[in-house]
Amino acid sequence: MPQRTAIVFHILKLLKYTSLDTGLIASIHCLSVKSDTISDLSARTSLLTAYARAHDLDSSMALFDEAVARDVIIWNAIINAFVLNCHFQTSIALFQEMVKGFGEYDSTTLVIMLSALSRTHNLRPGTALHGMIIKRCFDLDVYLCNALIDMYAKCGDWNSSERVFGGMEVKDATSWNSMINGSLYNDFPVKSVFYFREMSHSFVRADEVSLSGVISACSYLEELFVFGESVHGWVIKLGYQGIPLSSVSNSLISFYSRHGDVETAEVIFKRLVHRNVVSWNSMISGLVENGRFDQALDFFREMQKTSATQPDSVTVVTVIPVCSELNLLHQGKSIHGFTIRRELDPMDCSIANSLLDMHLKCDDIATANLLFRTMPSRDLISWNTMISGYSRNMSLKREARFLLCELLQTDLECSLATLLAILPACTCPKDVSFGKAVHCWMLKFGFANTVLAVNALLLMYINCEDITASSVLLKSMLSVSDVISWNTIIVGYVQNGYCKEALEAFAFMCCSLLLNPDSITLVSVLSACGHLELLFHGCLIHAFTLKSSMDGDVRVRNALITMYFRCQDIVSAESVFHVDGDQNLCSWTCMISGYVQNKEGERALEIFRHMEDFVPNEISIVGILCACTQLGNLRLGKEINGHVFRFELQTNAFISSALVDMYSKCGRLDTAIRVFETSAEKSISSWNSMISAYGFHGHGRQAIVLFLKMCELGVKATESTFIALLSACSHSGLVDEGWKFYNLMSEKFGIKPTVEHHVCMVDMLGRAGRLGEAYEFAKKMPDKPEPGVWGALLSACNDHADLKLGKSIGEHLFAFEPENAGYYVTVSNLYAYYGLWSDAVNIRSMIRDRGLVKPAGCSAIDVLNR
Repeated sequence: MPQRTAIVFHILKLLKYTSLDTGLIASIHCLSVKSDTISDLSARTSLLTAYARAHDLDSSMALFDEAVARDVIIWNAIINAFVLNCHFQTSIALFQEMVKGFGEYDSTTLVIMLSALSRTHNLRPGTALHGMIIKRCFDLDVYLCNALIDMYAKCGDWNSSERVFGGMEVKDATSWNSMINGSLYNDFPVKSVFYFREMSHSFVRADEVSLSGVISACSYLEELFVFGESVHGWVIKLGYQGIPLSSVSNSLISFYSRHGDVETAEVIFKRLVHRNVVSWNSMISGLVENGRFDQALDFFREMQKTSATQPDSVTVVTVIPVCSELNLLHQGKSIHGFTIRRELDPMDCSIANSLLDMHLKCDDIATANLLFRTMPSRDLISWNTMISGYSRNMSLKREARFLLCELLQTDLECSLATLLAILPACTCPKDVSFGKAVHCWMLKFGFANTVLAVNALLLMYINCEDITASSVLLKSMLSVSDVISWNTIIVGYVQNGYCKEALEAFAFMCCSLLLNPDSITLVSVLSACGHLELLFHGCLIHAFTLKSSMDGDVRVRNALITMYFRCQDIVSAESVFHVDGDQNLCSWTCMISGYVQNKEGERALEIFRHMEDFVPNEISIVGILCACTQLGNLRLGKEINGHVFRFELQTNAFISSALVDMYSKCGRLDTAIRVFETSAEKSISSWNSMISAYGFHGHGRQAIVLFLKMCELGVKATESTFIALLSACSHSGLVDEGWKFYNLMSEKFGIKPTVEHHVCMVDMLGRAGRLGEAYEFAKKMPDKPEPGVWGALLSACNDHADLKLGKSIGEHLFAFEPENAGYYVTVSNLYAYYGLWSDAVNIRSMIRDRGLVKPAGCSAIDVLNR
């Protein structure tokens, strides 16, 4: 029997150093019972600890409960068992029972409890334990002081960590390591470096933990890169880089990856003789962070095929987002299969959440929903991922709301991320009520005062076209607003046509709040200046970009080019374009579009021919087709059409629309019809172009038939549709039909007539000789008629030689637009028609005296391809 007891004790000692399974421990337990070794408290404690390491807490607790006599060691063992298995509340309850019932505890007990509290971030009980330590005069115990430093650091009370460390008479390597890593945990990488330097000046030598910690700290700030390199030299000097399974090498891989030096990280990785899973994960993560997605996938495959170490949950969670980024659904599903085959922890929500996100971003909604519904356990991130994925999909906004309602019925509490995930589901005016409900939830949960919430709510209200609500919200939250807040409201103002308000917001942001605008701010305000044609203000902002050195930002330069073109300052636009600096495809496209907007088709073609380093995209092609339309250059238009087919861009609705417009205005209605009919996707722009083409060629009836067909197919008509339709009726003399569609526009389609519609109506009535009716229509308009309306009527008076009405309208227009030479010429021609030569000469003299010039007309023909 004594020999059997000795064997049991020997086996129990070996259990401390081996990996365990419950069956083996149960066998040793039986042997200890037979040999009566179990009656020895130390043997019982060893078995209790072994069960805890095998995650069998019930057996550990049973051994503890069966112990007749208990000492401090077995109490420490059972408390540590629950801490080891992350049952922290139970460990706290056992400690309280130990203090009250058993009445004794030692420094080891307190170290265990501090470890539990640091992992639960529970500061208040930790402070109480600190008091007990001082009361029992344990505050000189270096192990307890190290545990206190760690506890305070993990609970976010960094000042207390520093006070404990400063009061220590003796500091070992763990003390210094706790300060180095604690600083980093609390986002003080510079302090982490400071404590490492102090450690190097002490008598304590830096170990693997110290070096790993300070290298990690150097990863966070650009200015610490040089010091990180010097630590690398220290690592080589101390011989840590060659140690198998060293955490230092893994930290170096992460350090160089975070600073963008992936090549050096890869060299360190390849020199590792023994690579553990952390080494692979560090390398793959570094590649992903630097956008080298293909290489990351290659390393993942290599890890699967050649490495003895197989991917774990961290590897999978790192690689799955690569599949999301590159829209690699097939590879993502393969990784999903790998997780099932390798039986990675099904209760680990991080893997399932990554898979959910991947399927949603790859538009595999059905699989994402199936995975979500079959998950063994779902945490808040699972719900947030699904809600966010549904919210991003315009067709699943309703489902996103249902998911949120379902979440509210569970035991989980919504976080700020939940509410930020649902807000993108509010994208139009009819969604504003739900958006306001989410705003109320944010107020209820206390999230509404955070800058993230404010910015998301601003964007929601702007998307719902409730500019007033977004303005009121921002004014009420000025204290927490940042540059992103103001960028959001400025962009919202510009997108919704409130350009003046955008400039006022920009002025308030810079002058009152003293916030520094970024490139997004400048792009938006330059767009506002362009829309309002405020050249002087645009020049001021240009000067600001030069002063703040943001003129090198290609987005700002492109915005400047666009602004100058909209203000008809072609010379300045060209100057910005040709100045040294980056140019992208958008820069060339801005130049082409700008020239077209300013009726400089030839120059648009010229710059298009010099666009050698970039392949034209859809926007460039639309711009150059518009230039061909302006110049009537059918030959070049056909060449561009060939380019469209060569690069398979004919499915683009905007290009199809531009081709229809180009062919019709170059006299090839038959080709325009063929392009329209063969278009794979007919957008409203395509329908409008075809209706306009029929009208342009005098086929008003066909234009009406096409419009009715469009309505039958469920395509929603726009303001431009009715401009094209009314213009077609005007050119074909279909007055009754024109009146009919003008009335239907507001009655059936809910479109308020604009100046362009009124011009079309006056032009239609004028062409038909119904000048009195046209005049009465203009006078009865709900808003004061714009000069364009009277201009159309004046032109009709000239066509039908109505001197009396023409003279009256002409005098009205001279007061409205005294700089428009065309009106003077029209009235002069009317006088000349009736032989009133002195009046005609007087009008012509007015043109000369005021220095007015009527834009010269021109004709163009294509002769021998020239």
